[in-house]
Amino acid sequence: MTQQADAVREVVGPVVETAGLYLEEVTVTRAGSASVVRITIDLPDDALGSLDSDRLGDASRAMSAALDEDDVVAGAYTLEISTPGTSRPLTELRHYKRARTRLVTLKMMDGERVEGRLTDVLDDGDGDVLVLDGESRIPLGDVRRGKVEVELKKLDAQDAEVSELGESAGEDTDDDSDGAGSYNATEGHPGRNEEG
Repeated sequence: MTQQADAVREVVGPVVETAGLYLEEVTVTRAGSASVVRITIDLPDDALGSLDSDRLGDASRAMSAALDEDDVVAGAYTLEISTPGTSRPLTELRHYKRARTRLVTLKMMDGERVEGRLTDVLDDGDGDVLVLDGESRIPLGDVRRGKVEVELKKLDAQDAEVSELGESAGEDTDDDSDGAGSYNATEGHPGRNEEG
């Protein structure tokens, strides 16, 4: 991580924590004369579901204000804030915890592939164990890598439910059903970062 990304992490970390969220990743790159600050946030390990767009927007505005106040990014910058989404490979214990209830494919150390619904992640005393389909137990140490599978039938059902709720509540429902969301803090948000 670059020194500037570390400085950004120090400023936004407490803001993310206060919002009850988890700071996944921070990168800072140059794009011409401006910088691009990319921040990935997520729900805590024990939470199920996706980070909704309202909560993402609130956290984004708070992080933008904190960055402007502390002035840790020199000059103009664009702030991009997103959630990991389903395309993120499952590489850490917390990723597996966040993937509970989702269909996953695991590539095992011995080359075997295992697929099933991840129902729980437990510490059985000998290490962390992934519970698939409610009964199959796989030691996390035996897994080389994992990924969440996108379920079209499940998405269709969620879209129908969200549409029905949105129509009855009269609300705009533009949540991304795979858990990936993004918020560009430069849109309609006052602050020094609009210069970029």
